[in-house]
Amino acid sequence: MQRPLGNSTASRDIAHYLHPYTNLKKHEVEGPLVVTGGKGIYIRDEAGKEYIEGMAGLWCTSLGFSEERLVEAAIGALRRLPYYHSFGHKTTDIGVDLAEKLLSIAPVPMSKVFFANSGSEANDSVVKLVWYYNNALERPAKKKILARTKGYHGVTVAAASLTGLPANHRDFDLPIANIMHVDCPHHYRFAEEGESEEAFATRLAENLEKRILAEGPETVAAFIAEPIMGAGGVLLPPKGYFDKIQPILKKYDILFIADEVICGFGRTGNMWGSQTMGMKPDILVCAKALSSAYLPISAVMISEPIYQALVRQSEKIGVFAHGFTYSGHPVASAVALETLKIYEERDIVGHVREIAPRMQKLIRSFADRPLVGECRGTGLIGAIELVADRKTRAPFDPKLGVGAYLAARAQEHGVILRAMGDSIGFCPPLIIGPDQLDEMFRRFDKALSDTESWLAGQGLAKVA
Repeated sequence: MQRPLGNSTASRDIAHYLHPYTNLKKHEVEGPLVVTGGKGIYIRDEAGKEYIEGMAGLWCTSLGFSEERLVEAAIGALRRLPYYHSFGHKTTDIGVDLAEKLLSIAPVPMSKVFFANSGSEANDSVVKLVWYYNNALERPAKKKILARTKGYHGVTVAAASLTGLPANHRDFDLPIANIMHVDCPHHYRFAEEGESEEAFATRLAENLEKRILAEGPETVAAFIAEPIMGAGGVLLPPKGYFDKIQPILKKYDILFIADEVICGFGRTGNMWGSQTMGMKPDILVCAKALSSAYLPISAVMISEPIYQALVRQSEKIGVFAHGFTYSGHPVASAVALETLKIYEERDIVGHVREIAPRMQKLIRSFADRPLVGECRGTGLIGAIELVADRKTRAPFDPKLGVGAYLAARAQEHGVILRAMGDSIGFCPPLIIGPDQLDEMFRRFDKALSDTESWLAGQGLAKVA
């Protein structure tokens, strides 16, 4: 039954708050976890219970929940210039400083930065930029953008179309025209029997080329990829994948877009996931850890050839008619710039490299558990995939909600994790220490044991 409405935060939430990524009917019965505070890697609910935030919020709160320098950066910026825009030949000094800083640390030479407010807005902008670019080059047919099944690129109309997850399309009438999907590069799930990672990568590259030829290279404009596919289940590319993919894109003059919204700013053990995976993009999108999520901001970096095409087209039309009221917002820019300074001063990337082997060892320590099919990850990101049958890799019936059950049990044990189907994601704040890592996985272990017992009690899994 639905909870009676009163004056509690939870009851008021049920009455008034439409939640994203939530089963709305179930929410009417269960209500929310009301979070009221945070410190370091921990958050606290309204009852005072503390949780390890094992997902850094939504893959984003890289410096934890109590970084005073970011608070002070925001306060100082609010006092100095609480808002200004970048329309019509105007700018702010802090926005210029941030653009310069991003270009200086880009994984490949980039020319200009466009600011937005979220990864979704940034990727939506990329779709428009790709189309605008090809119109500038007088290639009106070259508009198709290839994304990947299980990829995640956001939830606006165009970005959700790029996303390759069924729930993001179903009954939203998506994807839109000119956006299509190719193979998911998950070896564990989609390799043929006995197929090595490199052979699997070769097959996927060959399939990509076949698709380009089938569509017509003169119609294919871009290919977008996350270095590691985050919301699709923390899926790492097979060995050699991007080395095989990129020459094909070059061969057919197809732009390569790196979606670094999750992987950027140290998560994989390098400043950029593109460096970790050997990607050389023409366009790079970043958000989330750009400001440690303290304020909304995202950025699109573009190469010089793309910029020059935009210049020619805006001269022809009279204006580059794209942008947001809050593009390069001075307060968000100040917080982002301070975040980048902290990454450098505290050598956050070095810390990730030092502690990542511990996290990856902990993830893989569950490899022999009866419900565990695959343990995967790199840097401070990873996942454990639950299966009904380890030998055949058969998944559970989605209606059972096994991953969701485990995530709920983890929350009871004081750790926030994310179930992506039956893959359990781990993405703690980059500041996490070794003892905290150990404790996070001890709490996960309890949740996994609870899940084993629950399934065994229903006769749905053997745990011996």
